[in-house]
Amino acid sequence: MKLYAMRVSGNCWKAAQILALTGHAAELIETDANTGATRTAEFLAINPAGKVPVLVLDDGAVLTESNAILLHFAEGTSWLPAPGLARTRVHEWLFFEQYSHEPYIAVARNLISWRREAHLHAARLAECATRGAHALDVMERRLSGAAWLAGDAPTVADLALFAYTHRADEGGFELARWPGVQAWVDRVAGLPGLWTLPRASTV
Repeated sequence: MKLYAMRVSGNCWKAAQILALTGHAAELIETDANTGATRTAEFLAINPAGKVPVLVLDDGAVLTESNAILLHFAEGTSWLPAPGLARTRVHEWLFFEQYSHEPYIAVARNLISWRREAHLHAARLAECATRGAHALDVMERRLSGAAWLAGDAPTVADLALFAYTHRADEGGFELARWPGVQAWVDRVAGLPGLWTLPRASTV
């Protein structure tokens, strides 16, 4: 398999992480969206949406969208409950992550720490600060009284939300404000086989 991904991207981290956790090998093809690599004709022929991650399976089938890749490889494992309410709870968090969390926490991180363009996007970053904090408030309400986001064991919901939450400080969010979320980040980071995203200061 071939995984087109940016190693600093939380969405790409999800795809690489679930592959590793479920024992699947893939060739990593570094594809930097910040430099236009996802807008070339060659890449758009693979994924017309012009986004990473993209996973090309051994038979040539193409998988896009990080949470879809999580669900595909988690099927039949402990990372995804059987069909029913428990699985629906996982899906709730996955939709929350892509609609209410990632567009603000991930975008703030990218603009501030990776592209270093905070001075060009004051209004957008103000919105990210407000809406990202709200997303963390929602997580805090769950995690102040529970170890995991969905159910009594870690699932792909935890992987999806961990991806950008554990580097939220790079987008201006200090997790000390959300102690339940911080404790959960530490719990997820301690799971066997988990690794973390590189910091801007180390790349």
